[in-house]
Order: sequence, then C-alpha cells, then structure tokens
Amino acid sequence: MAVTDRADDELFMRRALELAARGQGSVEPNPMVGCVIVRDGAIVGEGWHEEFGGPHAEIVALQKVDKTVLRGATAYVTLEPCCHQGKTPPCSQALIYAGVSRVVAAMPDPFPSVDGGGIDELRAAGVECEVGLLAAEARELNAPYLRRLETGRPWVIAKWAQTRDGKMAMADGSRWISNERSREVVQQLRGRVDAILVGSGTVRADDPLLLARPKNPADVKRKALRVVVDSQASLSLESRLVKTARDVPVLVAVAGNAPIDAVQHLSDAGVQILVCDGATHAERLGSLLDELGRRRMTNVLVEAGSRLLNTLFDIYAIDEVHAFTAPKDAGGDAPSAPRLRKQPLKDVVTTDLDGDEYLRARVGP
Repeated sequence: MAVTDRADDELFMRRALELAARGQGSVEPNPMVGCVIVRDGAIVGEGWHEEFGGPHAEIVALQKVDKTVLRGATAYVTLEPCCHQGKTPPCSQALIYAGVSRVVAAMPDPFPSVDGGGIDELRAAGVECEVGLLAAEARELNAPYLRRLETGRPWVIAKWAQTRDGKMAMADGSRWISNERSREVVQQLRGRVDAILVGSGTVRADDPLLLARPKNPADVKRKALRVVVDSQASLSLESRLVKTARDVPVLVAVAGNAPIDAVQHLSDAGVQILVCDGATHAERLGSLLDELGRRRMTNVLVEAGSRLLNTLFDIYAIDEVHAFTAPKDAGGDAPSAPRLRKQPLKDVVTTDLDGDEYLRARVGP
C-alpha cells in the first residue's frame, strides 16, 4: 500500500465530499455519500450515491476500477460504509472482497443498522481504518440526515421575501415582492425538498399551487408533498391545492376540534388529513413535524406567513434560512418579516440577485 501524507488524505477526502454533494435532493432519505479510490497516490476511481434505491458511492467507485488495481488501494468515503442489507448489499463487504487495504471515513454513520458496524467488519478483515478526517465538513453536508436521525424530525428550511422596510406584503396588493431571478432560486429549492409547508392564511391570500417549476426541469429532483397548517379545516374546496390534490398530494394538518363536516369535505376531495396533537399552535406544529419525520422526510421548505414562521422560530424548529430582500419599501400595515433575534445565524452568505439581496444561512451557534 502506498503511504500518503495528511495533505494527500485531505485532498482526496475533499474530492469525496464534493462528489457526495451531487446527490442532494435525489438520495433522501439516505445520506449524501462520495467515494474516491486511490492507488499509488493517484485517483483510480470515484463515485457518489446518485439516487435513492441506487448503488451506494463505494459500489459505484469500485465498478470503475480494474480489479487488479484495487488490491492494496485506499478508499476515501464521506460516511462509514454500510454493513447491512438494505435496498443494496453491504458496502463493507464489497470493499473487503475488492481487496482494499485502507479505508478513510470522514465520520461514523449513526444509522442504527450501521453505527460503527461497518468499521468493525473492515477491521476484523484486516483493513486499516481511520475515522474522523474532515468530520465537521461531513456533518455539515449531511446535517439534514443527521437531524432526522437525532430528533426524529426533518430539517426545516424557512424561506420568505421581504421589502427593505421589513414587510412581507406590498401595500398596493402586488403579488410579488422579489424579482424573477429570486423566484427562480425558490423554484430550485422546491425541486429538492420532501414537503412544502404553508399556513391557511397564505392559501387564502395567494391561492398557490406549491409546485416546483424551475426553468431547467432537471432541477426537480423529487415531487414535494404540499402541506397546509389549517387548524379548522377551512381550506376552500375551490382552491388550486384542493383541485389538484388527486394529482399531487396535499396534506392538511388540523386540530382535534376541527369541524367534522369540513374535514370530511376535504377528505372526499382527495386531501390527506392529519389530526395534530396539542392544545396550542406550537404544540400542533411539533406534532406535524414528528409525523413528517416518521414519514422519513428529510427536508421541509416553509413558505408561510410571519405568524407560522415566528412560531417555528420560537420552538427552535428552523434549521436553515433563505431570505430575499427587495430594494423597495412597502409602507402601511403589511405583515412584518419573521424575527430572528432569538437564534444566531451561522455560515451566512449574501448574494445580489439583480438587485434583490439573497441571504442564506443556517441557524445555530
């Protein structure tokens, strides 16, 4: 086996992380994983987990390498190789069978069927293993996957548009605050999440379809469940969401005291109904997130008004922020944008989108 120094190891692992990120939106509820196979200091094969149900990154990379080159090679993987039979065979056994002599994993996989077992199998077979190289970067990449495993809830992404004076609507009733380029970014976001969540007030005001319609159809990685928080089942049967519910699923989250007739009418129209536990708005939102987690949803995009967004911030349920500020003032008594004072933002990136300021960040210390 060729000896590599630390700089080489980091270089190859960063390449594996870069590859892993290509699976975003396509592999969930699985994690994003990349693999680079190196022999004598040179990359001889690489791959990433491309879609849920498809071969894992290690298998893709191994298939690209001549078997005579594999013996004695090093595999760099962004997550501990799996050791269980799921939709695909265990990667730990594939690496052992291929004759790889060293595996460098960025982090262990906390999935209960793995959780150290992959590394144990490799070591038992005489494969040298190292775990922890660029672990922080690997955890950041798969933060949504890790959030669902650790809390049972999805990664929640808050998105909103606001005016320069902090309003979420124009006094003149204009439909759009942000410009076309900003709206295209939102369409791309919609194309990679498991669910899009709004409140009943947003539906009444905008009658949205909540579909991902980016300019490039390839940006739609999955079809999101459309979720409406509507405690009293007040959603109009004439709304576009209800009228399309049999084509693209719609889930309405109601309170236990929602009128039975209203609930039945929505159900008859093809809408899924979820009765959420809890006496308060915040408790019911928590119940909804628990259910979405049970459905193995990894990323949920919230495109709601300030009340619902503020409640999610208050219960520390927001993990990521995408805010678009247009260079105009609303004036009047329009609703204010969500308050961010309770939680700090990190990894803040601001971009100019044809005059709109686009801020994206993660929430937390």
